[in-house]
Amino acid sequence: MAPTSPLVGRALQIGLVLLGLLGASAAPAQESERKALRVCQDPNNLPFSNLAGEGIENRLAEVFGRAMGLPVTYYSFPARLAFIRNTLRYKLPGEDFRCDIVMGVPVGFDQVAVTKPYYRSTYALVYAKGRGLDGVKSVADFLALPPEQIRKLRIGLFDRTPASAWLAKHGLVDQGVPYLMMSPDPAQYPGQLLETELAAGKIDVAIIWGPIAGFFATRVKEPQLQVVPMKSEPGVKFDYAMAMGVRHGEGDWKQQVEQLIDGQREGIQAVLREFRVPLVDEGGNPLP
Repeated sequence: MAPTSPLVGRALQIGLVLLGLLGASAAPAQESERKALRVCQDPNNLPFSNLAGEGIENRLAEVFGRAMGLPVTYYSFPARLAFIRNTLRYKLPGEDFRCDIVMGVPVGFDQVAVTKPYYRSTYALVYAKGRGLDGVKSVADFLALPPEQIRKLRIGLFDRTPASAWLAKHGLVDQGVPYLMMSPDPAQYPGQLLETELAAGKIDVAIIWGPIAGFFATRVKEPQLQVVPMKSEPGVKFDYAMAMGVRHGEGDWKQQVEQLIDGQREGIQAVLREFRVPLVDEGGNPLP
């Protein structure tokens, strides 16, 4: 999932479960009836999830499934409006819920019972090497570029994300090229901002949620993409803690998930590193 300010959109999210609507509550499932790890997912939301099971959250579900000795199954619905209502809370009369856990939600997301966080990431500035920005190794380097060079740049960003506030703070609104975060087209995915727009030269720089930046910077082979993590500034928060979500009222299941988070830290970290997620501490400082 890509996050939005003040939360992290599942782009994105950051991401995009963030805008799921409240649905009618229903009786929680019984622990004794659990025959599989039933995961709610977006079918086309790399680097987080897809139908082929290639995303971060798919891999994390596999880690949990192995630890629980259960098969992993999915119930898929595009992460647009009403994602939670149509997945985690979806239940027809006389039937069971279709899925029991969302593998990535921002801490503070009130549509679900949020577990303890399992990673913290941040937004990143991404550019294509060989196009005049190779000397930019930090946000300070970017802001120190000659004014005449900055004025010519096209900075791609999703609407309603911290990138908008950052551009306004630094007088770069005219350089911004906004893209819809919640496209009605389910075939679209957040990584297109890098994989098509930036790679094709339609924009010069992108500001995007870190897990998306890290994954697509590896996937795009030509041109080579450089990822520069961004640190929160006064008035602009870039880093967010990510957790998992279960239905409200399922305290035993939430506790079990949190025990899995604690017990599978090594496996979780291995997945995050494999997907090149920029990890930061609570102060927003990059982790080694």
